[in-house]
Amino acid sequence: MSPSAPSSDAPRGDAEALIAGLAAAFGALPQVAAVALGGSRAGGAADDTSDIDLYIYTRADVPLSVRQAIVAAAGGVARADWAADYWGPADQFISATTGHEIDLVTFDAAWMEAQLRRVLIDHAPSLGYTTALWHTVRVSRPLADPAGWFAGLQALAAADYPEPLRRAIVAYNRPVLGDMLTSYRAQLAKALDRGDLVSVNHRLAALLASLFDIVFAVNRLPHPGEKRILAHLAARCPSLPEGLADDVAALLAAGGTAAPATLAHLDRLLGRLEVWLAAEGF
Repeated sequence: MSPSAPSSDAPRGDAEALIAGLAAAFGALPQVAAVALGGSRAGGAADDTSDIDLYIYTRADVPLSVRQAIVAAAGGVARADWAADYWGPADQFISATTGHEIDLVTFDAAWMEAQLRRVLIDHAPSLGYTTALWHTVRVSRPLADPAGWFAGLQALAAADYPEPLRRAIVAYNRPVLGDMLTSYRAQLAKALDRGDLVSVNHRLAALLASLFDIVFAVNRLPHPGEKRILAHLAARCPSLPEGLADDVAALLAAGGTAAPATLAHLDRLLGRLEVWLAAEGF
């Protein structure tokens, strides 16, 4: 953190005024189709560590100089990472006037619309996180929508969970867990035999991504993303495999330190998943 940046325990200023000012300024640009508040603040799960996620939906590029000018007019920055596009186009900064951390995420409007149609109309699954962008749009709070485009997108996102999509997600993600020659379980066993703990970590993360994709789909819930997944499962899913949270915790705690223990925890997790899927009609 730069010397001028607010400390983590510094008093915070008015977040709502900052959000409204940024949304109005970006929403007035001709390139911008809509501005929405996302992340934990939109979903009602924000805590003291949560940043402010502002989603800027565009139809053409907004130059960096324009973005910087808007932020400067909103009070400036104590620290900024401009064009930090490692996980998609975004600017991150700490507001000089309020101390809040802001994540300005840019989405191409046509691309986002295509992502929703991919799952809600075409029922196309992915390996993990199939419906995370659907969830993003569904729970976002519109802040600027000059032509009503975002209202239309949220109307699409309000649709009931399509049964063909639900079954496609299970059918696509289930075999890679443990049934195939190159399943995540098989890859984990090889990595454990080699003592390759980095590979073990990668494969565990991928396996859990597919497993959670299945669980949210069976419960007809769009995937809420990678944060607080176990809390989301406990709070929102009426049906879960037996001992899911305990089995996941035990598997991660084993962490590849002992191959037999890690695989035993994994096999119990996958076995209970199969029992549950059968009971749910899969």
